[in-house]
Amino acid sequence: MSDLAQLDGVALIGSGKVRDLYAVGDDLLLVASDRVSAFDVVLPTPIPGKGEVLTRISQFWFDRLAHIVPSHLITVDPAQFPAALSDHAAELRGRAMLCRRAQMLPVECVARGYLAGSGWKEYQANGTVCGIALPAGLRESEQLPEPIFTPATKAAIGDHDENISFDQAAEIVGADVAEQLRSLTLALYREAHAHAADRGILLADTKFEFGWIDGVMTLCDEALTPDSSRYWPADAYEAGRSQDSYDKQIVRDWLEASGWDKTPPGPELPSDVVARTRARYTEVYELLTGEPFIQSEA
Repeated sequence: MSDLAQLDGVALIGSGKVRDLYAVGDDLLLVASDRVSAFDVVLPTPIPGKGEVLTRISQFWFDRLAHIVPSHLITVDPAQFPAALSDHAAELRGRAMLCRRAQMLPVECVARGYLAGSGWKEYQANGTVCGIALPAGLRESEQLPEPIFTPATKAAIGDHDENISFDQAAEIVGADVAEQLRSLTLALYREAHAHAADRGILLADTKFEFGWIDGVMTLCDEALTPDSSRYWPADAYEAGRSQDSYDKQIVRDWLEASGWDKTPPGPELPSDVVARTRARYTEVYELLTGEPFIQSEA
């Protein structure tokens, strides 16, 4: 199952690079497809089982972190979905989350524990990350003295999120809410980092989305998946260079070497690239959860 696109009798209200969002009464159904994107282009070749990995990892973390902040998740069990979805139970199994609607906050909440990605680029230029001054002499991928909160504005589909300062975030959502977002983001990151480290994985950075449900700050969207987080194998970690990661880096590397000009449409992926990428996603799921990944049968 790579792309549900339409569920008969259920309104599709949004479709991103990977997820499709449906209105189900007062609630929402988030369906993670097997689509894979790179360089802001959705590729024609799916990664089998990827949607299930993302959904199950989110469920794992929503449950594990519930003592810090509640989530919007109601259930992932199709047997408990509304009757309107009963004809689709088999195709939704493992990849769909029934969630409560939230009044979403227009800020991406990013926690960084290591110097990588856009943070490393900014640090090289200015010695800062999102305006936060860091000690001199840090190397690429080096662990920061303390995790930092680096918010971003949410971008439209196809665009990049834009890093902003804490003061800018406070202007958008208010000072008290910004403080709450920073506190929750760092608390979630610290606990997730500790668990991942115990399982042989370094959580370099991640991003969260929050919203209000009945006046309560709630964790929404996905949580700590390989698509929203940078996970590194701990046994191969070495500061001073880029790291191998549990995500679609295999796809990016192949595309970079393919000669593709990064404009749509993207090329079909070779079977070995698909197989190796799928193995990376299932490996991180199994390490984090301690459970084997067995793909559902539609």
